[in-house]
Amino acid sequence: MTTAQDTEEMLRLATQGFDLLFANDLEAAVEVFGTEGQDNSPFHLMGLGICAFLKAALGMEPELMEDAVKCLTLAEQGARKHMKLAKSSTPSHRFRSGIEWEVLHTDTVVLLGVTHALSESYKGYLQCLYELNSAHSKFNKLFKTLYPNGLDAYATPSQATPAASRKPSEGSLQYAKTAPATSVRTSGFFSRWTGLGALATPIPILGTITNPAYGPVEELVLSGAAFGYGLFNLVLSLLPAKIRNVVGFLGYSHDRQMALKALAVSAARTDVHAVFAGLVLMTYYGVLLLASGYQADEKHIIDQYRGIVRRISRRYPKGSLWILNKAKIQRMIGDPQGAMVTLQEGLQSDRQRSFPQADALLAFELAWTLFQCRQYEESAQVFMDVAKMNNWSHATYYFLAAGCYISIGQSDKAQSLLDALSQIMDKRRSRNMPTEVFIKKKLAFYKQKHARRGGDPMRFAESMKISPAEELAIAWNTHAHADKETALVHIEELAAFTPPVGIQTEYMTSSSSTCQSGRLLDLDTSDELAVRSLILGILHRTLGDYAGARKLLYDALKHYQNVEANSWVGAVAHFELAVLDMKEGDWKSAVVSEEDPAEGDTVLEVWRRAIKSAKDTLAHAHALCTRETDLSSRLDSRIVMLREEIDMKMRQLGILDI
Repeated sequence: MTTAQDTEEMLRLATQGFDLLFANDLEAAVEVFGTEGQDNSPFHLMGLGICAFLKAALGMEPELMEDAVKCLTLAEQGARKHMKLAKSSTPSHRFRSGIEWEVLHTDTVVLLGVTHALSESYKGYLQCLYELNSAHSKFNKLFKTLYPNGLDAYATPSQATPAASRKPSEGSLQYAKTAPATSVRTSGFFSRWTGLGALATPIPILGTITNPAYGPVEELVLSGAAFGYGLFNLVLSLLPAKIRNVVGFLGYSHDRQMALKALAVSAARTDVHAVFAGLVLMTYYGVLLLASGYQADEKHIIDQYRGIVRRISRRYPKGSLWILNKAKIQRMIGDPQGAMVTLQEGLQSDRQRSFPQADALLAFELAWTLFQCRQYEESAQVFMDVAKMNNWSHATYYFLAAGCYISIGQSDKAQSLLDALSQIMDKRRSRNMPTEVFIKKKLAFYKQKHARRGGDPMRFAESMKISPAEELAIAWNTHAHADKETALVHIEELAAFTPPVGIQTEYMTSSSSTCQSGRLLDLDTSDELAVRSLILGILHRTLGDYAGARKLLYDALKHYQNVEANSWVGAVAHFELAVLDMKEGDWKSAVVSEEDPAEGDTVLEVWRRAIKSAKDTLAHAHALCTRETDLSSRLDSRIVMLREEIDMKMRQLGILDI
């Protein structure tokens, strides 16, 4: 039987390995987890599984998934064994015997599920559901046992808010008219943690988390229960719509805001779970800021995100994952130059070099940041560097680099990279990745265009006018984060292509390009015209010309009716229109409030119209986002996130239904 002292020692030794992992020394971490005499410890097996999981997840290398599944399965079996043995022992903490092993068991289950889901295949999603199905009641039971009074009183990494739920940024206008003025005094654990001065210390309740944790095992239990419950619910909420429908039939329900709260409470603690909860939240918030297009309360998200990054970076200043997220925040708040400096410093050769998958993420983020700033040659070089750092999809990196060279008119370099794509993708015949399916269609499209125009078949890059990397940049939402100077240059460049766009906007005349008799048009297909109008629409929205953006996005939909290859344009254009509705709602409501602060009814009416339009448009996007649509899983996730943000905005405004 494992004694309390044995458990604490196993946990202590495993924590050393995790400290090495988070500090970027993956090799040393694996060595600690694989130390002779510790190979039967569920904590160490879990550590080996997490190392394999992170290598597989961050590098998107499916062959490493098998190692992660193997180690996590052994850890799950070991935790279950210890859980049974501990029932007859005396606990060293305030909770029931063996609860620490229950926490570890649920950790392994949810991580196994996530590992299967990373395949992005329907088989993988179903395997994920199978794993979660076996433990969903345990997550709920653990959480209700340890957090019987909810989470609102407990600390999160952001000192600006008492929990991870987003409170109304401008208040519920309907409530504000009728609610009496009240005076609220802060109290509870959070007040003491932030120094806000609670009037009295709450009375400890045995078996709950009102008390601070006593020792590493109790910290594991408290932090782990919040982490497991939060991650479980977040995974369910982010599964693709068709899979979520299956989940609904099985009786599952999920609450994403409660999931984020639970993860934030875990992230504010001190054990290994706190770091993983922080990593999950960083990943989620980073994706939300990048991909959703609109946030109901961006300030809150950034405050939470910054708080988590700051907290973990102080502990592990050289860890690539924390450097990456610092740079993401900088890019999202409009400081791409600062992001570049952070990423370049993070890639310096004097850093610990045994976690290449994490370093590849730094380089990938740097390449996109350079691309966003139109530093195309440098971006191409970094995309090619990433191809040397991991095995995710060399075809995608080559394609993006080729697109960068198209943007600066270096068609010879672009052609050389495009010529290499067929051989690269032939090596991966067993797995058609979404971006590679997209790339094959684009290559066939441009070869056909070049042949139709009588060009040399070996030089089809010369018929690429809009960089194909710009199309993938739409999926990565890069244009929505361009600064004004960059956006204006980009608009001028796209508008100069023939035929003319034929649309007058604040930043573009209706005759920005001129067609010379006898010359071939730059863009001679509905596919290209639709993409041009789509990018121009996003750029105009970024600059705040909402009327111009709407004209251009509708123009993209007009051309979409006749596309041959770009079947994805329709769904994406509708999605971008929904984002436009919400951003225009923010702007119009601010104008009304500034003109007459008392006009709450008018503001609500502005928002009702904006939200109804956004919801209707998003429904069109979802209907067009089928399995046959290129990059559909990414767009489906973006639709899910935007819907959540719209619902959040409705709650903030006190609008119950539209």
